[in-house]
Amino acid sequence: MQAGHICLLSFSFCRKTKKHQMTEEERLSSAFADGIHPLMIPDIRISPFRDRNLITVSVPHTVGPYYVRSEGPEKGVYVRLGSTNRRAGPEMIEAIRRLMRNVSFDEQPCTEINSEDIDFRAASEFFLAVSRKLTPAVRKTLGLVVNHCGKDTPSLGAVLLFGKRRHLFFPDAVVRCARFQGVDTARFLDQMEIQEHLPKAVETAIAFIERHTFQSSEIGRVHRRDVSQYPVQAVREAVINAVVHADYAMTGMNIKVAVFDDRIEINSPGALPFGLTLESALSGVSKLRNRVIGRVFRELKLIEQWGTGLNRIIWACQEHSQQPPRFEEIGTSFRVTLYSQPIKERKFPDWHMQLMGYLSDHKEIATKAAAEIWNVSARTARTRLRSLVKQGQLVEIGTGPKDPKKVYVLK
Repeated sequence: MQAGHICLLSFSFCRKTKKHQMTEEERLSSAFADGIHPLMIPDIRISPFRDRNLITVSVPHTVGPYYVRSEGPEKGVYVRLGSTNRRAGPEMIEAIRRLMRNVSFDEQPCTEINSEDIDFRAASEFFLAVSRKLTPAVRKTLGLVVNHCGKDTPSLGAVLLFGKRRHLFFPDAVVRCARFQGVDTARFLDQMEIQEHLPKAVETAIAFIERHTFQSSEIGRVHRRDVSQYPVQAVREAVINAVVHADYAMTGMNIKVAVFDDRIEINSPGALPFGLTLESALSGVSKLRNRVIGRVFRELKLIEQWGTGLNRIIWACQEHSQQPPRFEEIGTSFRVTLYSQPIKERKFPDWHMQLMGYLSDHKEIATKAAAEIWNVSARTARTRLRSLVKQGQLVEIGTGPKDPKKVYVLK
């Protein structure tokens, strides 16, 4: 969770007396105070809406972890995954505590090793390739070396990036690549496990994808131009995004690159960081999970500007006239899917265009109004509107499925 964000919970009940409203408000306040620890103080408001009252509970997203008092701090922490509530495990609880301390996982010291266990020679070569010098001062600035008990100690980020014995501390910090025949995982054609330094692992993973996707040629008047099956920039951004934002504190999960006949799926451990939704991430809001890895990748010019990675993937697909990419949170992982098919021109029926024209003027539409402009029955109009809701084009606004005053607006 992130301070400054608001989570809204609302429900309604029929109009009753002022005394009853106060009782409902007190009951909710007591439930928060008695059931949750540390103390959470929500903003509870009661507003009239049609023939009933609407209770709106605004909960500030402050850093916890908060837990159900009766279950205790180890078993009573819950997180939202998709449409379900899940009990947080020890790894997730520790991630929330790090967030409270404002320390990312890779900024923590690795006390089991010393500087000799970090391949700073290889790291310096990466920096020299972009005309940078990795001096001792720069190591500290980037967080590759941190102070621990008065002694300079390599950070976990340094181990992940350039550790000579990284596999001993992070056996799952590898990139697994596979090329499958067809559109499912039934048969392997090729596979590779990449255990190189992370900047090099990015290039190797991209090379694997390029080796297993085809290029076509466009012949001009003088020169021939090679055209990749997938936008080069989209592939590069998706792989880098997976490496930079993976949750390396999780065990038993790897970064996976799967190449199929019709798509590429790139999975990384860890859902979006606390306080960040997919909608806000696509709008450019940035929340870097691994600050050390992010700083180093930025110095190496592998990433440019925080918060633009997902949008750069979208833009690259648009310029390539490719189907839009797909971004998904699947359990405790994040997936980017790139499709090889070009965009097909979509033809909309006349009634769809009539609806868009009406909404541009009136902003909302009821079933009765839709039936009138389409000259169809209310049942047909309702079916069309619901189909657009399922497609994600419209949103229903009402008190329930049978609300006679329900309206539809553009999403």
